[in-house]
Amino acid sequence: MVVSETESRNDPVVVGFDGFYRSTRDRLYRALVVTIRNRELAVEAVDEAMARAAERWSVVGQYEYPEGWVYRVALNWSRSVFRRRKPVLAESEAVWDSLPDPDVAHAVADLPLRFRTVIVARYYLDWSVPQISEHFDIPLGTVKSRLHRALERLEKSLSKDGS
Repeated sequence: MVVSETESRNDPVVVGFDGFYRSTRDRLYRALVVTIRNRELAVEAVDEAMARAAERWSVVGQYEYPEGWVYRVALNWSRSVFRRRKPVLAESEAVWDSLPDPDVAHAVADLPLRFRTVIVARYYLDWSVPQISEHFDIPLGTVKSRLHRALERLEKSLSKDGS
């Protein structure tokens, strides 16, 4: 099989799990930190999801967008753990230190989870609306509606803070 350099960088099966891990882990971690608002839990969730992806790489690596699968597994795993450990886990204030715009990150963190999830996927992970719909099993219209409402809330929140 002859594969061009560009194809090999973009094709998860050609790159292999190690390449996929190196190219996506940090980005998924940062996105999950903003989504779940807890740095320690985000580390555990991404590591758990990556371990599951490694175990199933022959299948996951064939997906059109394996990063979506890993992000959803990490998000679902963190929700499950958070429900069990809720009294122990508090928001990590240090989360905001490493993000490009702490004001925006705080505003996103204040959104309800259903809005936060689609905002992070769309604008931080740069997923298309159809990809969000597919990976979170949400109807396309619902994704668009949540994005619209979330952006309205962010605009209000950020304009209040900037006043």
